[in-house]
Amino acid sequence: MNDIPAITLNNGVPMPRLGYGVWQVPDDEAERAVRTALEAGYRSIDTAAAYDNETGTGKGLAAAGVPRGEVFVTTKLWNGRQRTWRRAEVLEAFGRSLDRLGLDHVDLYLIHWPRPMRDDFLHIWEAFEEIAASGRARAVGVSNFRPEDLARLGERSALVPAVNQVELHPLFPQAELRDLHGRLGIATEAWSPLGQGGELLRLPEVADVAGRYGRSPAQVVLRWHLQLGNVAIPKSVTPSRIRENLDVFGFELDAADMARLEALGSGPRAGRIGPDPAVFDI
Repeated sequence: MNDIPAITLNNGVPMPRLGYGVWQVPDDEAERAVRTALEAGYRSIDTAAAYDNETGTGKGLAAAGVPRGEVFVTTKLWNGRQRTWRRAEVLEAFGRSLDRLGLDHVDLYLIHWPRPMRDDFLHIWEAFEEIAASGRARAVGVSNFRPEDLARLGERSALVPAVNQVELHPLFPQAELRDLHGRLGIATEAWSPLGQGGELLRLPEVADVAGRYGRSPAQVVLRWHLQLGNVAIPKSVTPSRIRENLDVFGFELDAADMARLEALGSGPRAGRIGPDPAVFDI
């Protein structure tokens, strides 16, 4: 089994640097995928209410037989359908996620995105403060938050998010946001560490770096994330790819190759901020 190093979140909770994400994994396939990931050596599993696979993810956690204390489990509040989220609704949604996962607590609970057009994440965060205080989430954080969203949260609450999970990869390196996270003590987690649509992994610059290290393009990009200090959650349902993505701790990119990959982000942005309106009801 691979030993995955951890970072320490701003409340002292350790979080593995590399996790396994189940975005777009159907619920009836999630059990097998999560079990495969845990058997390969992953110890961090990322799901969300909006993925509609918390039940399968929970079955995979149970089937793998890994002690609960050894697995870091993340899920997210999907705040996309209702116009107004009140305390009771947030707590009920969190309880439903725990029930689907078959757990009495999660290690990280995130607001899925700020929904700036509805402007209610400040009220949601008040319920998150309560969830964190209860111990039913060992840490709480946010996803897809921009600098201005984090600033507003900081003006209202003394509880700093432990994590901001965002789109992040060499084509969209988000240097300004990463720098802000560093100043605030927020861990940066990439929900698309390998880019979107395979474009990044097909670039000749990435292939050239991978060839010189004798590694796959995906391994090189994941190594870039780790050396920046990011947390990364690659997603795949293919067992060989699940295992391959984990094998990124036996080499290190030199400074020139780190800069070369970072420079890919100087062109047109390949990604977007927040969920895909074509997929989610927002």
